[in-house]
Amino acid sequence: MTKIVIRTDDVSGFFDRAKDAARHADRGGTFDGKVTLSFEDPQKMFTVLSEARRRLMVEVMREPRTISELSLRLHRNRSSVTKDVGLLERLGLIVSQRQANPGHGIQKLVRSVAPKIEMVATLG
Repeated sequence: MTKIVIRTDDVSGFFDRAKDAARHADRGGTFDGKVTLSFEDPQKMFTVLSEARRRLMVEVMREPRTISELSLRLHRNRSSVTKDVGLLERLGLIVSQRQANPGHGIQKLVRSVAPKIEMVATLG
């Protein structure tokens, strides 16, 4: 995936984009690896993608990090980081994988699904 776009849009906007994509596919067009995540309400978008969660996404876009590394770098407690990682994974913005941490059990490595995330909010 090359880019994720997070935007505010209503249901008709979603269906308009879906129809355009279907027409493009019917003409044999290819897709550029862009994924769009839409929120109907700008306030909901900024609540879900809080400053702390956006900072977490920026960290893992720079380089994959473990939960412990994120907790230290972001000056947040481990359980809050773990909850935010779970939410952002469910939204499809990041992924994590369990890996061996020799002498310390298992750790979770978190990385971004795309090198670029674009946020667009339209008010009004």
